Amino acid sequence: MAVRSKVKRLTFEDVEKVGLTLPGVEVGTSWGTSALKLHGKMIACTPTNKQAEPDSLVVCIDLPQRDELLAAEPDVYYVKPHYEDYPCVLARLKNIHPDALRDLIRMAWEYRDAKEKRTRKRR
Repeated sequence: MAVRSKVKRLTFEDVEKVGLTLPGVEVGTSWGTSALKLHGKMIACTPTNKQAEPDSLVVCIDLPQRDELLAAEPDVYYVKPHYEDYPCVLARLKNIHPDALRDLIRMAWEYRDAKEKRTRKRR
């Protein structure tokens, strides 16, 4: 029987540390709660909707990526009805590995950066 090593329980402070390693990311607020932003747009924050589980993180990613995460690791990633129509996924900070958190925040950064570039092209 494989013994799963204990992983440190992550907090939003850990999320901030990861996010601040990416170009242009800043700490701010969204809906009155701590958030990471790129060019003033939210990429990750503490969810405020009551459907989200405690100690979760909501992260902006595209819907196909969300579907892949939900299928691959349902103990880490989930979505609730309030969030279904938005390009985001919820992550349980108590279950996510630090490497997976880095990958998730990077995905959010890439998603927001690509969206910003498309918006600038249209102007």
